[in-house]
Amino acid sequence: METYLRVTFNSEGAKPSEIADRLRSCGFAPTHGNYDFVYDWQGSATREQVLDLSDEVTRQLRGYRVSFELETV
Repeated sequence: METYLRVTFNSEGAKPSEIADRLRSCGFAPTHGNYDFVYDWQGSATREQVLDLSDEVTRQLRGYRVSFELETV
C-alpha cells in the first residue's frame, strides 16, 4: 500500500522546503506526477495505521498555512 499526499501552498505560509523537511520526518518521500509526496507502507496497512499517519501529518503541518489531501491505495 502507498499513501499519496498533495500539498497546496499559500504565499503567506511556510516555505515549501520547510514543509518537505517536516514530511520527510514522517516517512514521506518526494515524488513526481499528480502527487507531491508518497508514503510506502512496505505491505498492507490497517485503517488505524492510515488514520494515525493522517493525524501525524495534521500535527506536522498545523500552523504552516498549507492545505493537504491524502489518498491511500
